[in-house]
Amino acid sequence: MTVAEPCLALDGVSLRFGSSTALDGVSLEVAQSERVALLGPSGAGKSSLLSLVNTSRPPSAGSVRLFGALLDDLTPKELRLVRRRLAVVHQLPVLPGSLRVVHNVNAGRLAHWSTWRSITSLARPRGVQDARNALDQLGVGDKLWSRTDELSGGERQRVALARLALQPADLIVADEPVASLDPARANRVLATLGSTTSATSPGQSPAVLVSLHDVDLARRHFDRVIGLRHGRIHFDARAEDISAAMVEDLYDLTIQS
Repeated sequence: MTVAEPCLALDGVSLRFGSSTALDGVSLEVAQSERVALLGPSGAGKSSLLSLVNTSRPPSAGSVRLFGALLDDLTPKELRLVRRRLAVVHQLPVLPGSLRVVHNVNAGRLAHWSTWRSITSLARPRGVQDARNALDQLGVGDKLWSRTDELSGGERQRVALARLALQPADLIVADEPVASLDPARANRVLATLGSTTSATSPGQSPAVLVSLHDVDLARRHFDRVIGLRHGRIHFDARAEDISAAMVEDLYDLTIQS
């Protein structure tokens, strides 16, 4: 039986900023279609880890593999092809404020559209009904034609999430994607995150790697939970095996590095 290549593999990864160490010797894998949540106190290294996975930063030591490809070995063209298979949601979504919401939602398709199709869609948006449906699922369908800079922070976050529904991807990487949402909406978003996103392999759903602060959401919506503390993996367990004692120990501010 052939074992499928993990979509993500970190091997002994460290990330340093001057004399400060954000990550220290982290190794982990995420399997195809697996849903993984990152937990940990502020400053634990969750956002730093996601920045390596979304290719916005290189590691100071160790290696990062995406879809079997070692990132350090890739040419710029090969790296662009790898990035096409990622869907990224930042904690503070980067959405051009002067554009209408429909264009920011359609941005999820740009890597898979021709240059001509992308340009003409700015003048006459394509796939308007698909964009409206994605926004409706998040309760902001009425904002389809609004300028993005007119939206609240929570509405902008939902626009970024709606973009995922239209973006083919094999791995979704999201940093606190429900931080600005009410509990009911957060549950709904995480329950459906990735379910409407098509992967490049037929019959598969994308893997999901998400940072959260809410332990109950992590238990409820993810297969596996990784606890980070002081830039190291504190625990790595199936969601149903996470105990109250493990969580209390993870967030115990009296423990020193």
